[in-house]
Amino acid sequence: MFNVAFAYFLTEASLATESSFNYSLVLTVVLLVGFIASAVIGSIAWYNSKRPLGWEDKQRPDFVPDVDK
Repeated sequence: MFNVAFAYFLTEASLATESSFNYSLVLTVVLLVGFIASAVIGSIAWYNSKRPLGWEDKQRPDFVPDVDK
C-alpha cells in the first residue's frame, strides 16, 4: 500500500513540476539522513543500556546524553 502511494506521489509530482529535478538524489538523501538518525539513536540507546560482557568498565562518551529510566 505504501509503495503504491509513494510511486503515485513521485509520478504525479514529476508530471506537475516538469522540471529537471532528480528524484534519485532526493531518495538517496532521505536514505542517508535516515541511516544517520538511526545510528545516532541506536548509539544513545546502546550507551545508556546495560553493558555486555567485556564492556562493563568502559566510560560513556561525553557527547552521549544521560537518559533516565
